[in-house]
Amino acid sequence: MTAHSTVVVTRHPVDGLSTDAHVAEVTLNRPEKLNAWTGEMRGLLVAALEGAAADDTCRGVVLTGAGRAFCAGQDLAETAAIDPDDHAAAEAWIDDFGRLFRAVRALDKPVIAAVNGVAAGSGFQFALLADLRIGHAGVRMGQPEVLSGIPSITGIWAMRGILGRAKTAEFALTGRLVDGVEAQRLGLLSRLVDEDQVEAEALAEAARLAALPPGAVALTKGRLRELDDAGLDEAIEAAKKVHTAAYATGEPQQEMARFLAGRRR
Repeated sequence: MTAHSTVVVTRHPVDGLSTDAHVAEVTLNRPEKLNAWTGEMRGLLVAALEGAAADDTCRGVVLTGAGRAFCAGQDLAETAAIDPDDHAAAEAWIDDFGRLFRAVRALDKPVIAAVNGVAAGSGFQFALLADLRIGHAGVRMGQPEVLSGIPSITGIWAMRGILGRAKTAEFALTGRLVDGVEAQRLGLLSRLVDEDQVEAEALAEAARLAALPPGAVALTKGRLRELDDAGLDEAIEAAKKVHTAAYATGEPQQEMARFLAGRRR
């Protein structure tokens, strides 16, 4: 894995299919920051996902993170700098996530998340966009955004279809993280394996699904997408309004600055 790139794509051949058929493993590669992402990093990720979507030899996608995290969500050092009076910046930030979420959902190939560690905030939401999620007992998953003064709006949309209203409210309002055992019980993880087998099992599952008739897979995914596309569109628009209002108060910036100051001590 190249150290200089924050998003790395690796091709894995699929046995039994044509010689050029492969599964694309897309790895968030910022392990020193628990793969917390910036706008630039998300841009690279969208490009990687759109590349996989356009590649007819790609039959499946595995999403994972380098090191001990899947993705810790937004790099707070970036969003803490948003000017409370710059409403356009807050809206652009949400639109950025809209592009990323839609790039994952637009894939007509199977998408497996190899959840190898912390999946929090928008990183948690990103994992929930996968068709299946494979993790281990020691993972930590949840929606701690409220702890940093950030309202959870797209998070509500991402969680509710899996958790229902009561658990979604609990996750969004408490900010608590759950371990892998509870995550599987709640449906946040599809399967638990040993920690050192997460990546291998995700790749194996992607290869199994890649061997299925691709037309049937694509049409099935298309129908699943139709069921909640309107909900995502509404969540993005609501998030722009809510986040603009939140950043105008300065509270998110204050809470993020407090968090970052404590982390530097």
